[in-house]
Amino acid sequence: MLEASVLWGGSRHLSLVPPVDGQERVPWPSPLAASLPGLLSEYAGRPVVTLASGDPLVSGIATTLLDLGTPVRVVPAVSSVSLARARMGWSSSSHAVVTVVARSVSTVLRECAPGRRVLVLSSDASTPTEVAALLTSAGWGASSMTVMGDLGSSSESSVAGVASSWSVESPALNVIAVEVAGNGLASWAPGLSDSAFENDGQLTKRDLRASALARLMPAPGQLLWDVGAGAGSVGIEWMRAHPTCRTIAIESSPERAARIARNAHALGVPDLHVIEGRAPSALHGLEAPDAIFIGGGATREGVLETCLTSIKPGGRLVVHGVTLETEALLAQAYADHGGELTRIGVETAEPIGTFAGWTPARSVTQWSWTAPRSERRLGSARYPHARIEVPVPATRSARQRKASAEAGSLAVVRIDVDPDDSFAYKISCTECEVPRPGSGTRAWSTRRPGEDNGYMAAMDRWILHLTSKHPDAEAPCLAYLPEARARLQDRRDTRG
Repeated sequence: MLEASVLWGGSRHLSLVPPVDGQERVPWPSPLAASLPGLLSEYAGRPVVTLASGDPLVSGIATTLLDLGTPVRVVPAVSSVSLARARMGWSSSSHAVVTVVARSVSTVLRECAPGRRVLVLSSDASTPTEVAALLTSAGWGASSMTVMGDLGSSSESSVAGVASSWSVESPALNVIAVEVAGNGLASWAPGLSDSAFENDGQLTKRDLRASALARLMPAPGQLLWDVGAGAGSVGIEWMRAHPTCRTIAIESSPERAARIARNAHALGVPDLHVIEGRAPSALHGLEAPDAIFIGGGATREGVLETCLTSIKPGGRLVVHGVTLETEALLAQAYADHGGELTRIGVETAEPIGTFAGWTPARSVTQWSWTAPRSERRLGSARYPHARIEVPVPATRSARQRKASAEAGSLAVVRIDVDPDDSFAYKISCTECEVPRPGSGTRAWSTRRPGEDNGYMAAMDRWILHLTSKHPDAEAPCLAYLPEARARLQDRRDTRG
């Protein structure tokens, strides 16, 4: 440290190091996160020593530098978490650790449950008072709090009290040990009471929310798009499932967007990202999600298609609908992509005079689908649907000319991947009158057990189907299939 030509750190840390001739000392700029990239660029290629207290990988500067892709050699000391744990006599497995450094104190609420222990890494001297007020307002006012200041120094202090009556001034450097007591909201299981969410009626109700989350399958570190978020209930419960789960909530109403943010803070997930905007345009440029929930607006043009093509391989999509129009859309999506189509009806017992009877809620149609796990699937954001348009030959019957005019004088061959990741393909032609066996449609599934299901082989089987099964049918696509086949081959070669 004394031999370094450049020393970075907080002003307090830098003042603790004896002066060294010729050594450049750079205090952290403010705001730090926004300024670090420029600082790293300015000193690129020069050896720099950075000062930090305790373990800099425990909510410290080393974590921030690593997140920016900076090569870092870490020399840790005893962390404030280790010191606080030792002072309290808590084993490492007996408590949660929450940092509120540069974060909202409401993050603490997710960890609260009767009898639970939580170590809170404070932002400054005001944090203990803020945490005490938060716990009290959330129903955890009976919780015990111990504030340990200046741990490991000669001025180390410790003050204990109860959250509901906390009135102690704290040092700037402190860690809070909380032993939770009270009757606040505690469950991490999906299906919180509807009353837990501030709402204007646009809320995915408890039983339906639990069903949706069971199919969305939250997992650590994964991202959810909550499209048409309403009160934000699905996205909030997704984040409550694990501290590293993330949500982007898209809501077009300014009032509801603000309400989502309030609900997220009240339920311990203040990092939920709210975008005030309308899908599908608001979805463009967002990080690809691991799961998507569409609670409203599925019938808007482009919404479902954008979600289908944006989701990561293996991602889960759940769509709810209550209108006939949405139900028809989901039925078609089920026919096109598979998945599960479920109709959910919930009835609740309510008083009828001196008796009780069942009161039904509006039934909801739920479509859930899992994206193929291969990144090379057609239909993903990286490999969109292959839709090839080729001119139909000029020599056609009157009926063909009429159909061609309606189709813009183009015949379309479209090839899709089945959602079961089997790489089975479908071909549909806007010009051909040849039906798919048993369905009467113009699309024909080319999947055959034990055969090559690549789309080139699929087109060959389609030609065989036309020529051998329907030799007298009008099939102009026989004339342009070779060109379409060549275009698909070029597209495949380009994408590798």
